[in-house]
Amino acid sequence: MDIYTDNIQNLPELDKLLLVQRIWDDLALSDTIPLPDWLVSETRRRREELIENPNLGHSQEEVFNRIRVWRDG
Repeated sequence: MDIYTDNIQNLPELDKLLLVQRIWDDLALSDTIPLPDWLVSETRRRREELIENPNLGHSQEEVFNRIRVWRDG
């Protein structure tokens, strides 16, 4: 391992979460985040599939309910 990885591994969990949040926020400011071609193709395929058949997807309410059930047991 390198010195940066070692330092990160030794951080308390809360500090690790804050670091990840700062990295995520920094990425969100970027105009271009490189994505692999396979991911772009798959995303387009799924989008077209949902446009052709909207019943394949789930409503926001359904998704949130599934998360609540999973989270709350």
